[in-house]
Amino acid sequence: MLRQLARLTRPVPASGPDALALGVYTDRSGDLVAASESGFEGVACVDDTARLLDVLCDVWSATRSAEVEGWARGLLEFVLWMQEPDGRWLNFVYDWTGARNDAGITSSTGENFWHARAMSSVSHAWLTFHDERARAALDRGLDHALTRPAAADVRAVHVLVGLRLLTEGSPPPSMAAAIRRWADEIVASRIDGVLMNNPDERGEPHLWAHIQEGVLVEAARSLRDPALIAVARESAERLWVPFVRGGFDRPSVTPYDVACAVYALDRLALVDDGGWLDLAASARAWFDHTDTSGRAVFDRDRGRVADGVDAGRVSENSGAEANIVAAESLFADAVASVEAAVVLLPRRARR
Repeated sequence: MLRQLARLTRPVPASGPDALALGVYTDRSGDLVAASESGFEGVACVDDTARLLDVLCDVWSATRSAEVEGWARGLLEFVLWMQEPDGRWLNFVYDWTGARNDAGITSSTGENFWHARAMSSVSHAWLTFHDERARAALDRGLDHALTRPAAADVRAVHVLVGLRLLTEGSPPPSMAAAIRRWADEIVASRIDGVLMNNPDERGEPHLWAHIQEGVLVEAARSLRDPALIAVARESAERLWVPFVRGGFDRPSVTPYDVACAVYALDRLALVDDGGWLDLAASARAWFDHTDTSGRAVFDRDRGRVADGVDAGRVSENSGAEANIVAAESLFADAVASVEAAVVLLPRRARR
């Protein structure tokens, strides 16, 4: 996980002498591959870089590693540089010179995942490393989350930012009321008891980025509202329990799908005796799944997580997202790999 993420890390000099970003994908040979699912998108993005920054803040808190701090601060430079003057974030850079993609549908500004995750990362970096530039970036970005509509899956990230500020930072006066409103928006997204990701979904919601059940549990604990837990429990029973108990038997399963299950089940285990811990353990065990050729999703020898399992075959590719979400789900493994990871960073990141 962290070893592969270190391999994916590259300097972006245009955003600062110490700035770093995360390559999106690698192929089977380990070479970096640009994102091109919606036309040519770019080689690195805020979405992944911010998520790794979030993880590294927690890794640094557990290890106090100077190398991890340098890595995290380098990523922060890139995230700060990608914020537009109006407080919103662009997502992709086209190349490692730092040419920004300001028009693509997966890169332009808006109330989207990369805006929400950038806010999450700068809030975490501010509280962890006390960088006031991160606090200023958060304040500019938060204005949009507080005043504009967003889909339920994006709102879930907004809730986590708000809860972090309520418990650790100095939130704006409107924060508690905003969390209440956002939680109610997520609850209102249900169809037949299942929390949906956006108004256009019908049938089963996509599993990647689906963290609403876990987020409602966190919000319930802060708002002291057990009704939110009941909503989360019902949705998890209908969505996550069949997924895990069915052995992830689907044509295609990604680490992000499984990590979202782990997140929801872990948090339900904190508030409810419903066998959630056992289910979470079963979900984590998926990362050690091997296919008929003996290839494992999490190759522990090489320190890399595959991009998924398709038709029973583990992918030969290993990109940023797969390794980030695995580090979140297998956090103890991530912490244990710090020394092996930091030696793989670009030289300028090791300070």
